[in-house]
Amino acid sequence: MYKVDFNTPCRVYFMGIGGISMSGLAEILLQAGFTVAGSDIKESDITAVLKSLGATINIGQVASNITEDIDLVVYTAAISKDNEEFLEVQKRNIPMLTRAELLGQIMNNYKYGIAISGTHGKTTTTSMMSHVLLKADTDPTISIGGMLDVIGGNIRVGNSDYFVTEACEYTNSYHSFNPYISIILNVDEDHLDFFSGIDEIVESFKTFAEILPDDGLLVINGDMEHKAKIVSELKCNIITFGLETSNDYSATDITFDEQGHPTYTLVVKGEKQDIVSLHSTGIHNVVNSLSVIAVADFLKLDREAVKAGLFDCTSAKRRFEHKGVTSNGVIVVDDYAHHPTEITATLNAAKNTPHDEIWCVFQPHTYTRTYALLDDFAKALSTCDHVILADIYAAREKDTGMVSSKDLEKRINEMGGNAEHIGDFLSIEKFVEKNCKKNDLLITMGAGNVDLIGDSLLKK
Repeated sequence: MYKVDFNTPCRVYFMGIGGISMSGLAEILLQAGFTVAGSDIKESDITAVLKSLGATINIGQVASNITEDIDLVVYTAAISKDNEEFLEVQKRNIPMLTRAELLGQIMNNYKYGIAISGTHGKTTTTSMMSHVLLKADTDPTISIGGMLDVIGGNIRVGNSDYFVTEACEYTNSYHSFNPYISIILNVDEDHLDFFSGIDEIVESFKTFAEILPDDGLLVINGDMEHKAKIVSELKCNIITFGLETSNDYSATDITFDEQGHPTYTLVVKGEKQDIVSLHSTGIHNVVNSLSVIAVADFLKLDREAVKAGLFDCTSAKRRFEHKGVTSNGVIVVDDYAHHPTEITATLNAAKNTPHDEIWCVFQPHTYTRTYALLDDFAKALSTCDHVILADIYAAREKDTGMVSSKDLEKRINEMGGNAEHIGDFLSIEKFVEKNCKKNDLLITMGAGNVDLIGDSLLKK
């Protein structure tokens, strides 16, 4: 594997530089004195920022973009092997690294590399950790899979030993990381277009945990059934967290304010220690915050700064994000939930906020996920007052006819729910305008572009 010499900056080309994670790595290298260029299929706010920082941006991915002066090419799994640029790079024998491999090498430059993993909650927990590290004046470098207001984007380049990033299990990319501290929030069945099932997913997280050095730390959800297998052969420090009192870090006396924000008593090894208040909604974020406190204690950060950081942390973009109120008094919230477990957590959080009825506009994400988890999706959504189904967001897949939103509609209604497949966004908007009433809560939900519906409704 090509090794980046951070003492001798070179010329690096990013294929897909406008992506949320690729752009962050590009910015880190720019700040470190590297010459950065790259390509994407369209211009965006992200490419505009990179250009302002000195990157050369090509719109469109053609062979002529690959020039002789490029020392290293970075690419993602989204780049197809018949991509013109990819083929030209191979033809010229230019060294290549995946996004994850570059991130792993970047992590080696930091004493305290913190990798936050789990099937759900990575972005929110990374947001919490970022707020805590900033409040504790650690001057961290941050790479997050969403836009975080406190750093004005998805990347912050600091000047200290602290680096925090999300670690996604898809395609086992996080196996290329080199953390000193890792968090495993949960392990669930997902990404079944890559993994064969839950056993392979658990094995993937086990391999990720084994990357840690002996003096490193794994913070793991002690409530999940797969914990024992993941930690069975580890030599590093291990801290557990969760709602069960048997965990090293747990919570009791949980209450919610009228916006659904929780307050709880922190319990460490059976001892009640502090009152913690959050501005992130839902009991699942109580659990997420426990993992952050555990890491902060390991790093010996000031507890008052930790509590202040957690309190300051509002949900990241598209994580139970309050978008506004429509002209006829409907409360609009947007959430990235695209897995049954996430849907359940989001709807439970919604029930702790003021509302009359809950309307969920759900856009299923990928055919393989919808097909594999159809009954689980139906069960999760059947608890909602009203469900409106958009067509499936294909993402990287093609429609082979294996499943549709009509199938999901049928299963929800068979389980006693109230679902209607409408399909296109314009028709959904018209339906919502006609049927949602003042003080109803409308949640646009999914990992595609369903948030555009709420944005459009709020402009009217």
